[in-house]
Amino acid sequence: MGSKITGIAVMLCLVQGIVFSQATIHNPNLSDDRYRNPIIHADYSDPDVVRVGEDYYMTASSFSHFPGLPILHSKDLVNWTIIAHAALTYPDTSFRLPQHGNAIWAPSIRHHNGTYYIYYGDPDRGVFMTKATNPAGPWTPLKLIKKVTGWIDCCPLWDEDGKAYLVHAYANSRVGLKSVLLVNEMNPNGEEILGTSTLVFNGQQNHNTIEGPKFYKRNGYYYIFAPAGGVATGWQTILRSKNVFGPYEEKIVLEQGSTPINGPHQGGWISGTDGREWFIHFQDKGAYGRIIHLQPLRWVNDWPEMGQDYDGNGVGEPVSEFLKPVLSKEVAVPQTTDEFNNKQLGLQWQWQANIVPAWFILNNGLLRLMGMGQVDQRSIWMQPNLLLQKFPAENFSATTKLKLAPQGGKAGLTVFGLDYASLQIEYLPSKKYSISLRVCKDADKGTAEVQGSPEVFTTSPEVHFRVEIRKVQPSPKDPIRAICQFFYSLDGVNFTTIGAPFTAREGKWVGAKVGLFSTGKKGTYADFDWFRMAEL
Repeated sequence: MGSKITGIAVMLCLVQGIVFSQATIHNPNLSDDRYRNPIIHADYSDPDVVRVGEDYYMTASSFSHFPGLPILHSKDLVNWTIIAHAALTYPDTSFRLPQHGNAIWAPSIRHHNGTYYIYYGDPDRGVFMTKATNPAGPWTPLKLIKKVTGWIDCCPLWDEDGKAYLVHAYANSRVGLKSVLLVNEMNPNGEEILGTSTLVFNGQQNHNTIEGPKFYKRNGYYYIFAPAGGVATGWQTILRSKNVFGPYEEKIVLEQGSTPINGPHQGGWISGTDGREWFIHFQDKGAYGRIIHLQPLRWVNDWPEMGQDYDGNGVGEPVSEFLKPVLSKEVAVPQTTDEFNNKQLGLQWQWQANIVPAWFILNNGLLRLMGMGQVDQRSIWMQPNLLLQKFPAENFSATTKLKLAPQGGKAGLTVFGLDYASLQIEYLPSKKYSISLRVCKDADKGTAEVQGSPEVFTTSPEVHFRVEIRKVQPSPKDPIRAICQFFYSLDGVNFTTIGAPFTAREGKWVGAKVGLFSTGKKGTYADFDWFRMAEL
């Protein structure tokens, strides 16, 4: 049946205030005074950040996964943990099923007059806003402040005179227009968009696919930080003007150059507690998603300079390591492991659609995932009750212990994206249980999953499942691949490989995810004792 491995790594992790035995996964700290990039090796796409006092808060795109709009907290811009979500569900009944790639695109977070605001553009519904006096919540229900098609990447600015503005881009897929940025005036409380949009920048000639704008004011200049050139291959453009409606000057300030960090753009500028300046942005890393980097930033002649100009062409390039913004011994990473001992799921988990309370029960240290029937018998692509989380590192394992209830139950461990693989245990009419690996290529195109390994039969409903995921890149010119090998164990000690290695693939605008499922008929269920991650 393949090679065997033994044991489970001992780890230490903080999840919703409870300490578990699990090691830190992708530690960004090199020492008390230096950090390495990426600072978060997980798919926090289109990040934006704000500082209030000595605390930093970050949000990111979450598309149609819920809870959405994650809120991460840091004291030093390097070590981050998830503290909340600003969007628990979506105000649209169509989100009872997955809406892959839709909904929450490129949010912006700001703090104004004691209140935190998040704005984003849903390309199909319009501009939404939510606010809170405490970033840990509660956040107000998502409010549609402008019903419109195609507006994306919205960011507010409150000026010194009390006026408020909003910058946005367009989604070419919705309105056939891209590479332009527009500004609107808002009412001072930021809950109504006034008048019509003013075109402030056309990047169709020199800054194709300019999008993701972030709005700032400094030293009398209005600044729009905006990525251009495409997610995987682009650069960071800065626009500035003395007038909020332009005309704007332009300058490229960050590019890949000679570094291996492709497409370094789309993020937020932040002033540190010590007066130094920083830029948080993402890098598209295929199946691993859009991971987070931190660049030093300097102001020269009222233009920002980012990273380091290694080749001397006047444009910065991403740094691989640097001095920390704050001298700190703290080590913190976004949560991964969950022992299911809390009254709530760990904040790292997301469902594929609006949450239905009947999907799960947490009790006595177990997570019971209820079988809700399978929406599409061909695959689980449109299954709403998949419980998933982001890849946290280049090389890691995810292991779970579960017990399947009989009478039609089916549950297991999945690596999910446009292609997916699922290791499952299923109850058979013969009163035995089968263990098998199921694989689906091009799930988004309606392809049916197939059995990717011979079935293994057991009389016990209790199993341990594991997947090990490793980065493979034969040469720097080759694409990065995430290769997944699945294992099962009947005793929790000796693990046996099952199936051929599977190559993970990203989802729609998101990285691949790993997690749990229970897709048997209604009335069935599976009890998961724990879910543990370890860096390999």
